[in-house]
Amino acid sequence: MLDWSDHHCRFFWRLLSKKARLYTEMVTTGALIHGDRERFLHYNAVEHPVALQLGGSEPSDLARCARWAEEWGYDEVNLNCGCPSDRVQSGMFGACLMARPALVADCVRAMREACGIAVTVKHRIGIDDMESYQQLVDFVKPVAEAGCEVFIVHARKAWLQGLSPKENREVPPLNYPWVYQLKRDFPELCIVVNGGIQDLDECQRHLEHLDGVMLGREAYQNPWRLAEVDPLLFGIDKTAHNRDDVMHGLLPYVEQQLASGAKLNHITRHILGLYQGVHGARKFRRHLSENAYKADAGIEVLRQAFHLVREANTVASNSVA
Repeated sequence: MLDWSDHHCRFFWRLLSKKARLYTEMVTTGALIHGDRERFLHYNAVEHPVALQLGGSEPSDLARCARWAEEWGYDEVNLNCGCPSDRVQSGMFGACLMARPALVADCVRAMREACGIAVTVKHRIGIDDMESYQQLVDFVKPVAEAGCEVFIVHARKAWLQGLSPKENREVPPLNYPWVYQLKRDFPELCIVVNGGIQDLDECQRHLEHLDGVMLGREAYQNPWRLAEVDPLLFGIDKTAHNRDDVMHGLLPYVEQQLASGAKLNHITRHILGLYQGVHGARKFRRHLSENAYKADAGIEVLRQAFHLVREANTVASNSVA
């Protein structure tokens, strides 16, 4: 979720679901150790439960960052072994770590010794020439023995040579049966599936075999999906009964953030898909895309976009009547 699930995005998602666990975009250990730690670790209290996702391969650095994750109040710290981007490979972290399970085990062991919160791993079912299910087992087994109890499995291989990061999210075929088999072979572990899941009916089917489901692009591009998570998967009342509820909850947050110096488009870029499939959705997106980036853009831009979509829905309702 690089460049996607920042704290603005996560605040927005929390208006849709109280119970879904949220993950930060991947933050490298180098960024935390040498960069603006406040910027990377900041989150809103309403985001809980929230996990800090780390990129790195040096056990001592990861231990240091895991300790900070606990001190800042995160509920979980996640080691990313699934991201296939070029900059990740050059830094020796992300999906390329699947070729070095012993190193990942050392990283997990160091992180667990440094903090008291859950240490989890996100990974692929394989990379490059890893063609067999046994090779997936050979990755999971030593990492589990090091103390990791939760594995979030993107059910695609990653081709580190020959495919772009975007292609690696779409081209390699999905293989859910391997993830199901992993749960059968390691029943004591919490196995969560990720990759290609587009609706909550699919989530429920996966949950017949597995312990959890992670949504990425679908939650970002069609966020209203999250509004059904609480009643369908957790058995509690909806957090938001309609999209307008979400906007009413978001407007005070945007005003507060603008007053603190935030740029409007840094927030609104995350909500462009909120009204997808609703009358006026295109006007909503266009107004924000054309105006929110301007240097003087204020809360009125968001209010105007909101008015456009409500107006379109009123016209549509009157036409039907």
